[in-house]
Amino acid sequence: MNFFKRIFKSEPKLEPLDLSVLKTDLHSHLIPGIDDGSKSLEESIALLKRFQELGYSKVITTPHVMSDFYRNTPEIILSGLAEVKSAIEKEGLEIEIEAAAEYYLDDYFEDLIAKNNLLTFGDNYILFELSFQNPPTRIKEVIFSLITGGYKPILAHVERYPFYFNEWDTLEDLRNRGTNFQLNINSLSGQYGPQVKKMGQDLINRNWIEVIGSDCHHMRHLDSINELRTNAHLHKISKKTELLNKFI
Repeated sequence: MNFFKRIFKSEPKLEPLDLSVLKTDLHSHLIPGIDDGSKSLEESIALLKRFQELGYSKVITTPHVMSDFYRNTPEIILSGLAEVKSAIEKEGLEIEIEAAAEYYLDDYFEDLIAKNNLLTFGDNYILFELSFQNPPTRIKEVIFSLITGGYKPILAHVERYPFYFNEWDTLEDLRNRGTNFQLNINSLSGQYGPQVKKMGQDLINRNWIEVIGSDCHHMRHLDSINELRTNAHLHKISKKTELLNKFI
């Protein structure tokens, strides 16, 4: 069976998963107006209502921090978080929200590590991402800096980087250095392409995913997650006892 036949063959459909088992969504862009996610407070509240309807009890939202586009600071992010929390209270929503960040691996990120000026969540976890075009040249050094600084790094949407497709030795080395892996739930739908979908499935089958997230920027992402509740691989990862979503 060739590659594309494996990707597009019909998958078993299970009963819709009760997403409350996940408890917390990690990785979203819900603070209005500071990155490419929510555009308004009204949109943020609509998205949080949908998270609640899907069964989530908590969201840890993670605005982009990157020197070229979104030079967000802890002050900017936490100020926006306070605004969203106030709106949640007024709306009477029963969902908790915290904020950290999605740091882009660049010189600015390394400066922030050196200055110990980072937003973390849970047990000092920190989410970071890479360029989709070019493999990182300093990822080992950055991981070392994070670990020695007392942080626990999580690599965002590991399945989406083309230079890591089927590079299992490289990925295993990152794990051995102390990196946790986060998977976007919607990668399992194929919306990012068949190779990303296959990588997501393989990472779940290898038990190499520590946390899953919506990477929610807009309502279509949550609609897609709702449709994925019958997906066999989502069911499989949701049963992982050590999945960080259940504890953060």
